[in-house]
Amino acid sequence: MARQEVTYDEVAEAAISLRDDGTRISIDAVREALGAGSPNTIHQHLLAWRANEATPPEPPRADIPDSVATVLSNWAQQFAHEAGAGVRDALAQSDSDMADLLAASQQLEAERDGLRAQLTGMTIARDQALATVAERDEDIQRLTVELRNARLVATEALVGKAKDQLAIEGKNEQLVDLRAQIERNVASQAAVSDARLTAEMELIGAVTARDNFEAEIKDLRARLDASNADRSALRAEAEALRAQQ
Repeated sequence: MARQEVTYDEVAEAAISLRDDGTRISIDAVREALGAGSPNTIHQHLLAWRANEATPPEPPRADIPDSVATVLSNWAQQFAHEAGAGVRDALAQSDSDMADLLAASQQLEAERDGLRAQLTGMTIARDQALATVAERDEDIQRLTVELRNARLVATEALVGKAKDQLAIEGKNEQLVDLRAQIERNVASQAAVSDARLTAEMELIGAVTARDNFEAEIKDLRARLDASNADRSALRAEAEALRAQQ
């Protein structure tokens, strides 16, 4: 089941509560306060909240003549614009890098969810294969018992008919009946042997399928671990960029 993402109002309320408590507002702090939410979603809501909370400072009052104030103001604005060009470029680059990191993190999350879904499917298929193997084991055991009983019956029949043959030597009709019974017993034994061979072949196929499922599950788990590691690295880079800002 997909997790429920947090809303802007929830993130804003948590950020205000942290600010009132004198706690530094960060993605981890908000996520811990809410108990849910992905870092990417919380980061986007925090950016919107900080933009709404930011208020421009009031300009200082100048008690100098208007003409001088106008010249100084124009000079100060020009100087601030030129001096802040490098900072603005750095901030713009930082925002661009942050956006790239967020996009990469979201892609990794989607790939991780896809791998988890595949892993779940493979696990279900493996369990079904194991159940099939257990059923085939039961069939083989049952057929083995039946084969043993059939061999015992056939042996007893052969011994009994051999004795009868010695007692009724020369009676062609009884000899023909004895031969027919022996042939039926042999055919029954062959049928049981064929059924047991078929069950053993099915068991071999089920075991092979189970081994293949387990190998694929291990591969998916390795890919999932690699995806989580990449996502952790992206989160660390994002935190480093926020600290530089």
